[in-house]
Amino acid sequence: MLLLLLGILFLHIAVLVLLFVSTIVSQWLVGNGHRTDLWQNCTTSALGAVQHCYSSSVSEWLQSVQATMILSVIFSVLSLFLFFCQLFTLTKGGRFYITGVFQILAGLCVMSAAAIYTVRHSEWHVNNDYSYGFAYILAWVAFPLALLSGIIYVILRKRE
Repeated sequence: MLLLLLGILFLHIAVLVLLFVSTIVSQWLVGNGHRTDLWQNCTTSALGAVQHCYSSSVSEWLQSVQATMILSVIFSVLSLFLFFCQLFTLTKGGRFYITGVFQILAGLCVMSAAAIYTVRHSEWHVNNDYSYGFAYILAWVAFPLALLSGIIYVILRKRE
């Protein structure tokens, strides 16, 4: 049982790290000496050093991506906190429903953010010389892992 709890905890922390990195790092779109993320657009030199950064667009779709990514981080942190609370207060045989629901919500939020960004980024950058960066890919990787850990939490029963 201890190994199972450690494995679930490791998966949850991995999802949390993926969500933090994909929300913070400036690598959602890269190419042509530019790097963009949810918060700013940066111009880079040929050596990769950042030369100039300016705030991202204030369009509604980008603000919704920002909000859902922040919500996914908040839901995942809350889920981790609730897991520890339920671990010590839940009766024997009880299930971690609340923890699982918040982790599934985190997964759905990150999926929504990445899907909106996929559909709408062409309105923001009409140049086709851009490619998706690693932070964007990490957001998509965090989606199934968050859903998986949420489902595991819902199925998991507490034992002594």
